[in-house]
Amino acid sequence: MLVLLGKKASTDILKKVSEDLDGYVKFVVDIQKEVMTAGGLRHFEGEQLLLSQGSQQNDLWGGGIDLQTEEIDYESMINIRPNQNNASREVLNPALRTKIKQIVSTLLVEI
Repeated sequence: MLVLLGKKASTDILKKVSEDLDGYVKFVVDIQKEVMTAGGLRHFEGEQLLLSQGSQQNDLWGGGIDLQTEEIDYESMINIRPNQNNASREVLNPALRTKIKQIVSTLLVEI
């Protein structure tokens, strides 16, 4: 299940989005609009949903979180952007990682 979040996810939503990958939730964050998608099997799905809602590609970054350990990762194929100084699947910029974590903590689960 893929959802678009503009406010804190309910417990029911958290349960539903974590079912696809057994407790692990993929997410895509729009760092400008401070909204995100959660769930689904591929980051591409969340990316497309946000783009259809008016987000800009340069503002979208993917990652995931294990809801049991609350360990967050910043890895996704959509993050490979040499033109934005990110030639890796992993978000390399520490300030950008902090912004992503803040949005995930506000909308999905406090970490």
